[in-house]
Amino acid sequence: MDKRKRFELLLLGAVFTIATCGLIYELVAGALASYLLGDSVKQFSFIIGVYLFAMGIGSYLAKFLTGNLLRIFIDIEILIGLVGGLSSVVLFLLFEQVDFFQFVLYLFVFVTGCLVGLEIPLLMNILKDRVAFKDLVSNVFTFDYIGALLASILFPLFLVPKLGIMGTSLFFGLINISIAWLLCRLLRHELPKRYWLEGKAIASFLILLTCFIFTDYIQAFTENKLYGENIIISKNTRYQRMVLTHKNDDYRLYLNNNLQFSSADEYRYHESLVHPALSLAKDVSDVLILGGGDGMAVREILKYPQVKSITLIDLDQQLTNAFQQNDVLKKLNHNSLNHPKVRVFNADAYQWIKTNTKKYGVVIIDFPDPSNYSIGKLYALNFYDELQKRLLPNALVAVQSTSPYFAPKSFWCIHQTIKAILPHAQAYQTYVPSFGAWGFTLASPQPFQNFAVRRKVEKLRFYNYKFTDLTSFSRDMLAPEVEVNKLNNQILVRYFDEEWGNVQ
Repeated sequence: MDKRKRFELLLLGAVFTIATCGLIYELVAGALASYLLGDSVKQFSFIIGVYLFAMGIGSYLAKFLTGNLLRIFIDIEILIGLVGGLSSVVLFLLFEQVDFFQFVLYLFVFVTGCLVGLEIPLLMNILKDRVAFKDLVSNVFTFDYIGALLASILFPLFLVPKLGIMGTSLFFGLINISIAWLLCRLLRHELPKRYWLEGKAIASFLILLTCFIFTDYIQAFTENKLYGENIIISKNTRYQRMVLTHKNDDYRLYLNNNLQFSSADEYRYHESLVHPALSLAKDVSDVLILGGGDGMAVREILKYPQVKSITLIDLDQQLTNAFQQNDVLKKLNHNSLNHPKVRVFNADAYQWIKTNTKKYGVVIIDFPDPSNYSIGKLYALNFYDELQKRLLPNALVAVQSTSPYFAPKSFWCIHQTIKAILPHAQAYQTYVPSFGAWGFTLASPQPFQNFAVRRKVEKLRFYNYKFTDLTSFSRDMLAPEVEVNKLNNQILVRYFDEEWGNVQ
């Protein structure tokens, strides 16, 4: 292979790395913004827009760079590795410390985008006298797009579950700087004073490597600052970050920084979710739970000896595994997920109800709040239309429906959407100290027979089987004019973002 061909291949290999690393930094920023700020669709949309705009600015500025372009290219490669690699570390550390966090976040995105935007024009200028123009453009963009594809596949399937957001950005920063150092070594005859370049690359590599080695400690430090409690479990699953904290006798589960339950008062929530349906339903022999991977709702259902089987559908296998295997978590749910009556399936609930043919007398729906469109579809008209095909004629469905006080439009939107498919629907609410007023909907294809209680269990801590006690709403919990949530408009997600955004 002649010298010119080797030079070309080296730089095209750098293009591949640039594209992969550049998209990874973009995805890291989007995921981190969603994790810390919520509303994944809005955050990813803003991040992508700012990043692409910054790349355009960088491409424009490239024409003003003169001198040894290869040296400038390697300098930029080192700088991208440092900025992109350290971005998640800095952002995690600053999240609870500054009031202008979003400014810092978008500043990192803008700077990274500008630097990445500089690279391709620089590279094309470096190669323009060595490669035919049509081959140059074709090869550069081919390697660029292939690198982007690789990044988009690796990020959700391997990188975040294995390395986490912080580890991923640091790892790819190391790759960026390694490429810079390798170019220094292999193209040393093209680089005067290359030792200074190599020194910068090595120093930057050591900074990132140190952070990478201590990623778990940095993550633990930032999360301790964020939650202010002792962290027992901190792990990335394929779908979310899971953190379990402990303070005094209180265990708290956070998913993507959102509190899911506090062991001090979760019984109020789960008793209110489960026992109205189980006490009023005609047939409770087969119960379906959608969501609820923590097993708390299962724990309450198992108190009824009339229940013969419980089927739980939850997307996140690592979450359900944790609540089946971890001793602390098993104690909280009374080892319910390992009970012989219980079958756990890890699947998308929407797809599962479309393919399953069995019909159930009780369905408990314990999905996360509709903070993004992927969850919002599980509160849409189409979803309940599919669900009603899996119900016995007198079945009861209980749905967690967010807070009628903090998010009345969201709450009544969920209620009206359910009622459009299951006409006999009753909204109700209770008070959970960790969350405030919290709402539910109980619905059926048939009337409830005046809320006649068919069965009870003893020694519940909160629910007294007087369902009508929970059905009154004060004026500040009402929102009479709301739209039904449809798959093609997802109005619920907009309501939710508007209302909870004001709370936060």
